[in-house]
Amino acid sequence: MSLRRGFKAEANRVAREVRRELGVGAAAPLDPWNLAAHLGIPVEKLSSMKRDAPEAVKQFTRRDREAFSAVTIFSGYKRLIVVNDAHSRARQASSIAHELGHSLLWHDPAPALDANATREWNAQQEDEAQWLAGALLISEEAALTIARSKLSLAAAATSYGVSVDMIRGRVNVTGAHRRYHSKP
Repeated sequence: MSLRRGFKAEANRVAREVRRELGVGAAAPLDPWNLAAHLGIPVEKLSSMKRDAPEAVKQFTRRDREAFSAVTIFSGYKRLIVVNDAHSRARQASSIAHELGHSLLWHDPAPALDANATREWNAQQEDEAQWLAGALLISEEAALTIARSKLSLAAAATSYGVSVDMIRGRVNVTGAHRRYHSKP
């Protein structure tokens, strides 16, 4: 993951501002569904599209569940997030936070596929959205609180509504254990 200079600090500022707007404490769990509602971005379950796109729903909820997590659909200035509800609630939270990251960072929408039906991918924007998703769900303050309270990864994941991998990753990248244990 190659992020531009200063981006991590910017992401932390954005995450703190979002938390202030929502009235969520710096170390408290953040519900991405509430954040989406606050931003006026509806979140639809993929399964709700069964009538209009039965084969696509079957493909992404049964046959190849890992191929699709979430997408933001644009209609003019309006946005809609479609999330794969065949995934765990924790994975959905991460996917929604990732899509909200794109919106909060004002990433320009782009077609999902090019003229050859090849997946379009802006690695820089995807890396930024993923980093911001982590900062939204597990802030630096939350990572430090987890380290300080000596919660197990599983207990922290349950408390914050995310995966164990998300907790582990955020505690590691923030240096929470090192920072907490190095205090006098």
